[in-house]
Amino acid sequence: MDIQSIKQRFGIIGGSPLLNRALDIATQVATTDLTVLITGESGTGKEVFPKIIHQLSGRKHGNYIAVNCGAIPEGTIDSELFGHEKGSFTGAHEARKGYFEVADGGTIFLDEVAELPTSTQVRLLRVLESGEFFKVGSSKAIKTDVRVVAASNVKIPQAIEKGNFRQDLFYRLNTVPISIPALRDRKEDIHLIFRKFAADFAEKYRMPTLRLTNDAIQVLQNFYWPGNIRQLKNVTEQISIIEKEKEINSIVLKQYLPDGPKSDLPVLYKKQEEEHFSERELLYKVLFDMKKDMTELKKIVVDLLEDGNDTSALEQTKALLVKDFYDDPVVAAPKPEPAEHNFNLNNDNSENYEGFHESEVIEESLSLQEKEKEMIRKALEKHNGKRKNAADELGISERTLYRKIKEYKIR
Repeated sequence: MDIQSIKQRFGIIGGSPLLNRALDIATQVATTDLTVLITGESGTGKEVFPKIIHQLSGRKHGNYIAVNCGAIPEGTIDSELFGHEKGSFTGAHEARKGYFEVADGGTIFLDEVAELPTSTQVRLLRVLESGEFFKVGSSKAIKTDVRVVAASNVKIPQAIEKGNFRQDLFYRLNTVPISIPALRDRKEDIHLIFRKFAADFAEKYRMPTLRLTNDAIQVLQNFYWPGNIRQLKNVTEQISIIEKEKEINSIVLKQYLPDGPKSDLPVLYKKQEEEHFSERELLYKVLFDMKKDMTELKKIVVDLLEDGNDTSALEQTKALLVKDFYDDPVVAAPKPEPAEHNFNLNNDNSENYEGFHESEVIEESLSLQEKEKEMIRKALEKHNGKRKNAADELGISERTLYRKIKEYKIR
């Protein structure tokens, strides 16, 4: 079955190369019994891929069971997955089969697998390696023939570093990885998906179908979509119900888009373990820290020149630091002009120094556009005009970099 037929059968919309690649891997691995790990952000549609794998496999006539590991309480998840014997714990009034026993001969989809407790991870690893498991409260091993497909919106290698996920289980699950692209990485598909949702809601609520003006389409495609397809569906439904006028322009559309990152802008950033800043907050923080450091440096220089006794060392220090300070592109300060009076550094007949006086702190520009333009120019200079390398340095796509270069008229 080709990719286009799969899209029609499972209601998948879009022609993004990243999406097509994920579908291609799913179809190729479906005919095997290899374990698959699906990764991607929340709302990208990861739950569709296990169904594709199951329906295209030799197990399609067996049971397909989807389990949300994050929605089951830690105290009962072992019983849910592997079953229990009568009287094995309080409330176990009768024996019960678990999902791995019920799904024998079929496929089990473990969504949010990174949420499994460590003790359950050990049990799951045993099933993957030997095809055996024990019911809770039983010492008898039970055989099962189950195809396991797992998914997670958490970066599991980071969970391993924190001790929340077993490394050996990750390697066992990650036999075949499939990465589902975020909606922001499928810009060419966003309007198509919106139109599909708009048509569905028009039919459901018996109303005219929404239409977007050209400026609204641009806003739709450039929005960050942190909630991905799920968020786009919710926004489309809200507009369909609330707006009486069915031709939607950018002004109306923006009213339904929440505050937050609206586009992919190049920013300076530093990896944060516990704190999360928006792009604007992070850029302001960097600029203010630079200004604070420069002010402290100036104070040190002035104190050194006023209190020091080694004239030659002071002269060298002054020359170096003043040059560094005024050559700094962030500090928009004029170069020093000759002073009207001299400094006597040693309070005796030492050599007088002209042309240096205490500098005045000049507020630097905090325009985000100017800083963005400066960062793009520096990245291009650093990589000798190679736009792909510059885009990687800035953490943006080549398409975004081309647009910014044209917008700012950077040569």
